[in-house]
Amino acid sequence: MTTLGDRILDISLPKIGEKSLFTKDLEDALRNDTVDFVVHSLKDLPTSLPDGLAIGAVFEREDPRDALVLREDVKESSLASLPTGAVIGTSSLRRTAQLRGSFPHLSIVDVRGNLNTRLRKLDSPTKEYSALLLATAGLQRMGWGDRISKILSCSEMMYAVGQGALAVECRSDNQQILDMLAPFNHPETYCRILAERSFLKTLGGGCSAPVGVSTKLTSLDTNFQLAITGGVWSLDGLTKVEHTMAQTFAQIKQTHKHKLSPTEEGSNKKIKVGDETNEIDSDQNIDNLDEVDKSVKKYKDSKDLELNKSRIFCGLSENPNIPIDAIIKCDNLGTDLANELISKGALEVMKVTQDLIRSSIVKSS
Repeated sequence: MTTLGDRILDISLPKIGEKSLFTKDLEDALRNDTVDFVVHSLKDLPTSLPDGLAIGAVFEREDPRDALVLREDVKESSLASLPTGAVIGTSSLRRTAQLRGSFPHLSIVDVRGNLNTRLRKLDSPTKEYSALLLATAGLQRMGWGDRISKILSCSEMMYAVGQGALAVECRSDNQQILDMLAPFNHPETYCRILAERSFLKTLGGGCSAPVGVSTKLTSLDTNFQLAITGGVWSLDGLTKVEHTMAQTFAQIKQTHKHKLSPTEEGSNKKIKVGDETNEIDSDQNIDNLDEVDKSVKKYKDSKDLELNKSRIFCGLSENPNIPIDAIIKCDNLGTDLANELISKGALEVMKVTQDLIRSSIVKSS
């Protein structure tokens, strides 16, 4: 099925103005019982879904990082070594802002279309584009991993919320489908993307704001630790609001297929988190969080009771493979991180970006 986002290719995503560009047509089919479930790239799904719909499963996440795809004649280059004025194609505000902040000598130009279309534009004899920035997972799923010149570390480019994961959306009252999907609901992926979606939902961001994240789930001796870094940028990339938090879990059901987050560059050091010593990236600033009982109480106090009763968390149905206390802590972790960024001025930075987009729409209409 094609969606609005597939059909409108001559306008940048933020300027179209529709929040559910790649999902609305599919969700309409769900609501009228044409289909029983639909599969999405999770990053396309808003953090609040229409009434009566829910994400029944998230599959094990692929590499969520972004990939640099260079034109053949400059494939030995890096972003830093590309000549001044070299054109980088992307349709993402998040990538655009981070590129402008880190590599101001480059020219960032909007590029739309599916992967075939974008790669064809890169390979065109006109040589309009020197490189593209694309999701690593999408290229690998299509069998085009050999086109990747470099996978960008999270210190170079934070990725989009939910990037690299596939989600299955269904009707929230269809217990038969929910039960069928439950075995495929990957626990570790679920924890990471719930924290990310809670972060984005609290901020109120989406395609209309440069917001990026990085999550890392670490297996310790007897438990797990989830660290999340979130960032908000101005459109020119010169202003950045960033913070990192972490949470320790006593139990998350492990699966045999699980691969921990891709190894990041840089040294590690031992730091204290609560009463335990854990290994975390050296450039992260970790905040201690409360124990499970305090987290659960905080959830019940701060969240809408109806949302708690319905067992829907940022559009995700409750994962039966994970203790409910762990789910609540993931939800709170993302909310706490967003509130920390808000206290540092993130909303003001996002508002300036959104105002600039609106003014450009008015000028072009």
